[in-house]
Amino acid sequence: MGVLGRWSLLLSLVSIVYMIAASAYGARRGSRAWIASGRRAALATAGLTTLASLSLIGLLVTGDFRYEYVANYTSRDLGLLYRIAAFWGGNQGSLLLWLWVLTLYTAVVTYARYEGREQFQPYVTATLGAVALFFSAVLNTVSQPFRLLPAAGVDGAGLNPLLQNPGMTIHPLTLYLGYIGFSIPFAYGIAALLTGRADAVWLRVTRRWSMVAWLFLSMGILYGARWAYEVLGWGGYWSWDPVENASLMPWLTATAFIHSSIVQERKGTLKVWNVALVILTFVLTIFGTFLTRSGIFWSVHAFSNGPLGAIFLAFVGIVLVASFGLLAWRWPLLKSTAAPVAPVSKESTFVLNNVLFVSMAFAVFWGTVFPVISQAATGRQMVVGPPFFNTVMAPLAMAVVLLMGIGTAAAWRRSSLRRTAAALMTPFFLTFPAVAVFIAVGIRDVAVLAALSSVAFVLAVTAREFWLGTTARMRLTGETAPVALIRLVAQQRRRYGGYLVHVAVLLIVMGIAVSGAYGIQKQVVMKPGDVVSIGPYQLVLLGSSTREEPGRTVVYSQLLVQKNERSIGILQPEDWYFLNGAQPAAQVAIRSTPIDDLYVVMSGMDATKGKVLFEIHLNPMLSWIWYGGYLLVAGTLISLWPSREAFREAAAKAAREVEVHP
Repeated sequence: MGVLGRWSLLLSLVSIVYMIAASAYGARRGSRAWIASGRRAALATAGLTTLASLSLIGLLVTGDFRYEYVANYTSRDLGLLYRIAAFWGGNQGSLLLWLWVLTLYTAVVTYARYEGREQFQPYVTATLGAVALFFSAVLNTVSQPFRLLPAAGVDGAGLNPLLQNPGMTIHPLTLYLGYIGFSIPFAYGIAALLTGRADAVWLRVTRRWSMVAWLFLSMGILYGARWAYEVLGWGGYWSWDPVENASLMPWLTATAFIHSSIVQERKGTLKVWNVALVILTFVLTIFGTFLTRSGIFWSVHAFSNGPLGAIFLAFVGIVLVASFGLLAWRWPLLKSTAAPVAPVSKESTFVLNNVLFVSMAFAVFWGTVFPVISQAATGRQMVVGPPFFNTVMAPLAMAVVLLMGIGTAAAWRRSSLRRTAAALMTPFFLTFPAVAVFIAVGIRDVAVLAALSSVAFVLAVTAREFWLGTTARMRLTGETAPVALIRLVAQQRRRYGGYLVHVAVLLIVMGIAVSGAYGIQKQVVMKPGDVVSIGPYQLVLLGSSTREEPGRTVVYSQLLVQKNERSIGILQPEDWYFLNGAQPAAQVAIRSTPIDDLYVVMSGMDATKGKVLFEIHLNPMLSWIWYGGYLLVAGTLISLWPSREAFREAAAKAAREVEVHP
């Protein structure tokens, strides 16, 4: 199995080189035969990387400890699920996953049928091949997943205990699917520059790919936050860790790109902006991979140090110079012939929105790399922590939230302050009762009140859009309100799916603002029978004990949870002690409701005296972050889901393509 994987990986390198050469030569000469040959090479490459990936998974599942990667990331007592998850639990495996997904994406894109396919496809295939060539070369040289050990061991080191969590079977996959997915819009942007077709055709082709990649990246970030919340045991979900920041930066620029592409599709403006954003987003995904492998940043998410950091940084530099050099060369073609953006219009809010998103991305980038820059410049590392990020990002995020509402109400092309203000007047006045409710329930913090007021305002604006659309349809069709609403969303999925995504973001903002400002934390030492109060809850320690599980000893405590003198459940925090000597791992106990999360960590125990040290957190409304995440997924899927007319049109177009090019 290992020999099959090693040769498949090596042959994929040859296949990728041929795919690039055939596609580029075919595009240059206008040869359909060479272009078709490049497509077949893309399919062969996907097959070879699939063989290599399945071979490594097979070695991990069967526990073949002759191989270094298997010995480093699995052990005999590891469950099947985590043996598979070990595929992306280490450096070599995660890079092979990246190459595998990229080549599968390339095969799908290469054979997809769309407007302008003949002109774009070979350039897209060659560009994606160039990215795949880098990863394949790395895997065949400095980061080999099929390297044999001098002598096989009887057992392996096992998977990092922090990764032995169900969330780690989802978080890395979704994150990689998002990261790698942005290679496709990047490839189309490069193809548009190379062909000189900088109109909105390439945007229409890549819209779904951009949205899918954005959705996966969003899910990856949210799952990562939940993993940090449930596994790391510090009571929070986001610490502005360098690797966390690495996923946030491309998400911000991708969000800007998705919004500005709408403007180019409708109005023909922002051409340079869109190409620059898609290049920047792709570069930031590679930069994020550099951060996890450079060794210059400490992170619980990072892989071990090695030569990969310098290699990835060089690749980032090459992509930046080549891409923006091509953009500069094609600059005259990107000049907009449309009328300038009116100061008061939906377009202007989109432009300002994008400036804010890019500013946020730059702030995160600067705060992330500044410690390294300061050390290189002065020899002394200056730490940039959460206070910097919170101070800078909070007002920018607030401005983005307000623009959601203003942009929703503003008209396309040209509006007026009076017309826009009239559309916003009702939502504005509806915000006052909401503010009164916030104050009545005890929210006094000015910053939190401002955030919640902004959220209430935008929710009112969004509700107004649904109301106007539904009532208009009811008047035209005579349908009942629920039927009219469902059919309204079904017929304008892109628009109303986008509104639902906005609502999801608002829920997330509410969860962040309230839990961040009003969270309570206590550290207490308890013995059986002791009671501790936190907020409206009382916790009674019933006792502590141990049990043996495969590969570990589990120490646990049971706490009775009471509220208003009524028992409502038992929380059982645990500490896992691994037999292979790995660092102990705390298992958090959480009681989650829409109102608050009761979060308990067992931080230590004195067995001789029967005393246990607990860290207890009460996080109000934190679960709204996860609710917002679920709605974000639903809204994006609604926006992506094609209508029946689109299905029929696509089928007819594919049939015509087959008739012309059987």
